[in-house]
Amino acid sequence: MKRGDAMNKQDLIAKVASEVGVARSDAGRLIECALETISETLKSGEDVRLVGFGTFSVTRRKASTGRNPRTGQVMNIAESSLPKFRAGKALKETVN
Repeated sequence: MKRGDAMNKQDLIAKVASEVGVARSDAGRLIECALETISETLKSGEDVRLVGFGTFSVTRRKASTGRNPRTGQVMNIAESSLPKFRAGKALKETVN
């Protein structure tokens, strides 16, 4: 994979399976479980801190008004929750 290409989930599963020496199906289940656990933890209102890698958290976006770009009509935008990721020191150093 050259720089600029995006790694997808199947690429990640293949890489983990190869590095750890397990079947792709086992690596896939492990990655799925990790992603589901992060999602469920965020949904419950808790942060997920992976020291050196980063922190997953949820922020609240306040309700606001906006305009429909096609019609110019004013519309209300509801309050919402947004997932957020803040990279840790080691990850920042790795990519720089």
